[in-house]
Amino acid sequence: MKVCVTSRGDSLDSEVDPRFGRCGFFILADPDTMEFSAFPNEMAAMSGGAGIQAGQFMAQKGVGAVITGNCGPNAFRTLEAAGIEVFTGASGTVKDALEAYKNGELDSSQGPSVGSHFGMGGG
Repeated sequence: MKVCVTSRGDSLDSEVDPRFGRCGFFILADPDTMEFSAFPNEMAAMSGGAGIQAGQFMAQKGVGAVITGNCGPNAFRTLEAAGIEVFTGASGTVKDALEAYKNGELDSSQGPSVGSHFGMGGG
């Protein structure tokens, strides 16, 4: 399954970005092989709707799970509607987050972890 980790950079050694819709990069990876692709987040500079657009991007890319620091209500609803599982509270490197996911150490989120427009202040 393809997993997305929000990231501050474009590698597995980059730090997890605490924001979903306004993260620096999306790292799409296979947790079993650690093969990945990095996508700059073109939605980060939007004046509104970044989380929704980012969620739609995840659905288009066939992502099954998102690992991030925080996820707002609009993004969470978009991901949930697409059948994408959300894991919040991640920190450390992207590689660490993927390992934790692979080892079953992350808990699935049951709702948004922050309010609307959280990421607009820079996280």
